[in-house]
Amino acid sequence: MLTLMSIVLVLSVSTWFSAAAVLPQLRELWELDPTTSAWLTIAVQVGFVCGAIVSSLFNLADILAPRHVIFGGAAGAAIANLLLDVAGGPAIGIPLRFATGFFIAGVYPPAFKLMSTWFREGRGLALGILAGALVVGNGLPHLVNGFGGLDWQVVIYSTSGLTLLGGLIAEFSVKQGPYPFPAAVFDPKQIRLVFANRSVRLATLGYVGHMWELFAMSAWFLVFFADALRARGLAVGSVAAFVTYGVFLAGGLGCWLGGVMADRWGRTRTTIWMMSVSGACAILIGLFFGSSPWLILVIGLLWGFSSVADSAQFSTMVTELADQAYVGTALTLQLAAGFTITVATIWLIPILETAIGWRWAFAFLAPGPIVGILAMLRLKSLPEATHIAGGKGR
Repeated sequence: MLTLMSIVLVLSVSTWFSAAAVLPQLRELWELDPTTSAWLTIAVQVGFVCGAIVSSLFNLADILAPRHVIFGGAAGAAIANLLLDVAGGPAIGIPLRFATGFFIAGVYPPAFKLMSTWFREGRGLALGILAGALVVGNGLPHLVNGFGGLDWQVVIYSTSGLTLLGGLIAEFSVKQGPYPFPAAVFDPKQIRLVFANRSVRLATLGYVGHMWELFAMSAWFLVFFADALRARGLAVGSVAAFVTYGVFLAGGLGCWLGGVMADRWGRTRTTIWMMSVSGACAILIGLFFGSSPWLILVIGLLWGFSSVADSAQFSTMVTELADQAYVGTALTLQLAAGFTITVATIWLIPILETAIGWRWAFAFLAPGPIVGILAMLRLKSLPEATHIAGGKGR
């Protein structure tokens, strides 16, 4: 089931960065300025947040079978993404990206809840593997872009088909595990009750700090590396696309190793160390802009590894600390809070690049990990932290 669900996520979220992967082509085709370009990615984040809020209001992830929610979300995202081919410009393209994010909110949280029913021991590793699948799936458009001769329509068609396939696999092949969460009934008060839980609040704040950095890096690394190649007088071609996919693959590996570390060494400790490394990379990578692309690649791979290695552990902590009947709602609210903050940083990076250049633009992502580290230090000191990983490691 872990293998099947990982395949589902790799396929079903491939539409997330489909527009970001072909942004250089769309910039030229649709004559986009930097702000409008950013909104092609921001709209997905806003759509995801809105979808998560709607799902939370109706407790969908808790009162419906997760596989049905995943299939509906994947099918909707595939259709919205496919229609980008006939959008003709940002006036229609941006709302379609919003719709894509809205439907992806039906894939991500239910998948994590469903997988948690298969694991009591090793849940951090299992969800880490799922997060790795999510990251690899997010990067798929860059891989398709590299092999597709930079034809943006190939990316759109391919990712739509892959997303629909992932939904079909979830609907007909994935089942609930032997450790189900208690049955839930519709209760809109759960939105307030989730954040009344102090430990869930801190786990969510840690996630928000982590997300301040993560998606801005994911959205703009392709443009950053392409500009770095041009600064050295080198041809871009498919190189930037393949390198960006390599950064996503490093993140997938990081999720797996982060899960191993969290289950054995402690979730709060692991997240603290990973945010320390990723925050340092955010500051350092711009300082090497214009130097050897190989050096930038090494820092980029380390950044990709560390910036997402802790991601699943924030969600795992919520599954352990929240009211067990409403874990799906708590996860969805955590994700909504995290993705809301990404709107600001995705919008901010191109503005900073224009104002101060790539040398310092990414450095403004470092405060996010700092906030996340402080939240994890506080959570680690609470009595409720004994519930994390069955008390074996905070």
